[in-house]
Amino acid sequence: MKNICVLVSGGGTNLQALIDAEKSGEIKNGKITCVISSKEGAYALERAAQNSIPTRVIPRNAYGDVAEYTKAITDALKEEKADLIVYAGFMTILDEQIVKAFPYKMMNVHPALIPSFCGKGFYGLHVHEAALEKGVKLTGATVHFVTEVCDGGPIIMQKSVAVENGDTPEILQRRVMEQAEWKILPKAVSLFCENRITVKDGKAFIDLES
Repeated sequence: MKNICVLVSGGGTNLQALIDAEKSGEIKNGKITCVISSKEGAYALERAAQNSIPTRVIPRNAYGDVAEYTKAITDALKEEKADLIVYAGFMTILDEQIVKAFPYKMMNVHPALIPSFCGKGFYGLHVHEAALEKGVKLTGATVHFVTEVCDGGPIIMQKSVAVENGDTPEILQRRVMEQAEWKILPKAVSLFCENRITVKDGKAFIDLES
């Protein structure tokens, strides 16, 4: 059974999707053992408490720079014996220390079809604003491994979502979460815990035969 540690900063809707998937048996060979928040009072902490999941708060503003903060998060994850780390609305970019400590053991869900609308500055509603401004007809979500390159790690899963006439960034954000993020993130987590993902030449491959 793999230990899953989830990093959060806000409401924790993706965390809730993972909790629900674990309860329903969708996540195989994995258990959420700790939720770590970058700020006090994040509702994600309440979601964890309601499900008897241990939590830790490591506030970003308590550390002088990114290097110090990354070390604190990395040390905490080592203490928690994390096998997989999931970024679920974690709004702080960490440096290469954590990537070296947990190579291809960290995944993130991004609310667009990478390589579209990704990289520095593309987060939250900004992603959906950009998609609507461009006039794309399809958007979606991507689960990828976290590397030194922002949103640049090997892609694990993607799911498309239609853009509809009259969409606002908020409406589109909700549809992408409901139809894509909350579906592919638990699946990707389970695939990892079942040892069904391999990375070769910078690309992730899923073993569909297991």
